[in-house]
Amino acid sequence: MKKKKVFSLAMIIIPWLSVVFMDKKAFFRYLPVASFVNLFISVLSVISNKRRWWVNKNPFSPGNVDFSYILGPYFVATLWIFNLTYGNFLKYLITNVVLNIFNAFPMAYAWEKVGAFKFKKINHIGWYYICIILSIIIYGYQYIVEKMIVNQNKMKSEL
Repeated sequence: MKKKKVFSLAMIIIPWLSVVFMDKKAFFRYLPVASFVNLFISVLSVISNKRRWWVNKNPFSPGNVDFSYILGPYFVATLWIFNLTYGNFLKYLITNVVLNIFNAFPMAYAWEKVGAFKFKKINHIGWYYICIILSIIIYGYQYIVEKMIVNQNKMKSEL
């Protein structure tokens, strides 16, 4: 049990240590998309647990949603990926394809080995494709957010 707690705590803390190197403006620019994707994954987790696609066994998130994963590596990775690639969809997509291989395979195997998480009716490949599809959806979401901000700024400058 102690191994699970240490692993879960590290999963939250370690990714956030990198955020101090991110530009404050970029952090707030991509905060909506990171929040949106985490809300989406939280809802997906509730559905997935009911359908037994996977089971959360995280001691810090005893319910259906693994907040250690969602608020740790997934949230921070979303911020960094957008910070480094937004504006170039091909670069963004290639980055997500590569990083989601790491997320869906070695990292997911590590979570399973520690006992914090377990795939049931879905496998690692299924999780990989969910992440890729989700990355395309959130790129569109960020595009819409950016467009709304630009339009709002234009309207303010016209007044």
